[in-house]
Order: sequence, then C-alpha cells, then structure tokens
Amino acid sequence: MRKLRKTKHVLLITVCSFILASCLKNEPMKIPFQGYSPHNLGDGWEIATPADVSINEEALKEVYTYVHEDANLWQIRSLLVFRNNKLVAESYMKNKNDQTTPRAIWSCTKQVIGILTGIAVDKGLVSVGGKISDYLPQISQYPDKKDITIENLLMMKSGIQFDNKDDSEMLVSHSNSLNYIFNLKMHSTQGTQYKYNDGDPHVISAILQEKTGRATRDWAQEVLFSKIGITKIEWIKSKDDITMGGYGIKTTPRELGKIGQLILNDGMWGSERIVSSEWIEDMTSVNVPINETGNPDFAFGYQWWKDTKRNINFMWGRGGQLVFINKDKNLIVVITGEANTSGDFDLSAYALPVYDMVNSIAK
Repeated sequence: MRKLRKTKHVLLITVCSFILASCLKNEPMKIPFQGYSPHNLGDGWEIATPADVSINEEALKEVYTYVHEDANLWQIRSLLVFRNNKLVAESYMKNKNDQTTPRAIWSCTKQVIGILTGIAVDKGLVSVGGKISDYLPQISQYPDKKDITIENLLMMKSGIQFDNKDDSEMLVSHSNSLNYIFNLKMHSTQGTQYKYNDGDPHVISAILQEKTGRATRDWAQEVLFSKIGITKIEWIKSKDDITMGGYGIKTTPRELGKIGQLILNDGMWGSERIVSSEWIEDMTSVNVPINETGNPDFAFGYQWWKDTKRNINFMWGRGGQLVFINKDKNLIVVITGEANTSGDFDLSAYALPVYDMVNSIAK
C-alpha cells in the first residue's frame, strides 16, 4: 500500500512538473492541428473521406480543432473516427508515432477478455453457468469461492473482496496470483453485489488458459487478433504465467478500432464469423443496471460498458482509453489519452468534453 501511495505521489509530481515546464518554456502541450486525413498504412483499414460516408467535413474539422487547441483536454493523445467499416479521420495530439506505437490501454483489456470468453463459449470450452470448481482444481482449497460462476465473474459479481487500490499491483508480482485472489475475503454472496475490480477478469483468463492449454494471449492471437488483422499488440503475464485479465494490453488506436468494428459487425470480420452474434448481444446488454453500477449513465454487461441514454457500447481504460460504438450511426470513435494519469487527471468516459465530442461527431 505504501509503495502504491509513493507511486501516486511520484505520478502527481511528474504531471505537475510537466505542466509547469511547459508553461515556463511557453511550449504547447499538443501538436498544432494540421488536418485529419488518414494515410493508408496497409494495416487492413480502407480509407475514406468524411464526405464518402456522409459526414460533414467542416463540422468534423471543428471537433478536431477543439481537441487540439483546448488546454483542458491536454490528456488526449489521439482521436479517430470510423464509419461504414472505413477509417475516415485520425489525428495525434502529442506524438505522431502513436499511430504505430503500442501504448497501454489498461482496463480495455477487460473488454478483450469478454470477447475471448464468448469465443470459448462458442467452441464449447466453457459455459456461462460453469463454476470455478469446474475448471480450476486448486479452488477446492477455497470452499467459499468454488461455486462462483463465470457469469458472475463477467459481471464483476463474484463477491470477492478485491480492491484495485491495494490488490491490482499484486497480480503482477505475486508468485501465485490466483491464490492471492482466492485468499481474499468475500464481501458478499456471489451474484448479489457489483464491485468493479481487476481480480474477476484475471480468474477468467486463468480459466481460459486451463481449458485451451495455452497462455490466453497466445490463444487470443490464434482465434482473435490474427483473424481481424491486429499485429501491433503486447500483453503481459503475471509472475505465475497467467495472462493478465484486468489490464496489461498495449496496442494502437487503429488496432482498437478493429476491436470496435468487430462488435459493430456483430462478431463478423469480412465473411468470417469470429464470435457469435448471440454472444455479442449478451455481452453488450445491460446485465448490471445503472442503479447497481453507481453511475447515472453507464450500465455493465459482460466486461463491457453501455451508455444507456445514447445506446452506445464502449471500452474504457484508465487515462482516457476509449472506444465508443454507435450502431445506430454505424460509427466508431476511438480516443486515447495519457495512460498513466489517475484521479483528477484521469480523462474518464463521463467527462463532459468527451461526452460532447462523441455527440458532436455522431450529429
């Protein structure tokens, strides 16, 4: 805990120093806006102009100008717009290398775990109603947790008292990450209380590894990433070789757009079925309503978020790693931000500027 607090203090000092240095040098914190036309990188994206997909070019330019020039949005690193399966616009506010350099997407990793669980269900490897005891032999040592279902892990309703502030860092460094989780107390009976945490998706990753006989990240490469053309991706493992389930992926904004496109296309990629449309529907439905999540706008599905007011599904990682999927408009908006910010510096999905940006692009 002391180490985590020290890390937060160092982060605060670093961010404040960065801001102060920028002011003293009179240097902008962002690259001046120079246009949003994307380039064909041969990465699988078809390029189109806004006019090609019925987007008002001048209105879109206003959004991009605002993001580049507003100092209150200093966290944003990139903004990309996709429509009708095409990349329409992209710009990078800090470093143009972000176009091809993988960066941490933090909890967006959870949404990838949600998709992989669906693929495992489709293949008959696991079932939503299956219990931890059906898949992980060591759970027999923890009778209070052996009957927790995959569904409740997906909904963050395991009942395990996992606190991200105290426990998330331990998943990487502990010699046995699963035993660390299972040794925690239960805060409630499974299925009765939602608690957002990194422990539940980590257990899912362990189950996937047990059933596939491979590291989750390696299996994901076979059944997901290679299928949809994701090549720029890294994914860390815990000390005991379990692929991290709650966080741990690094990738690029363009690759994030491919994950969003898969969901927008109901699990299809071109002519190939990657994950069943039934799973996409179940995964992105309101499984945990807003009165349980504690957020006035956002419900939770199976590791996926849902904006119930606008009927938008989205990925959400710390620091402003966001993928908004608007099926009504056949639209995807990808935003990435400074990955290591937190607290008041964290650009959240419910920040008003983000909310307004996505609305403006949709209009």
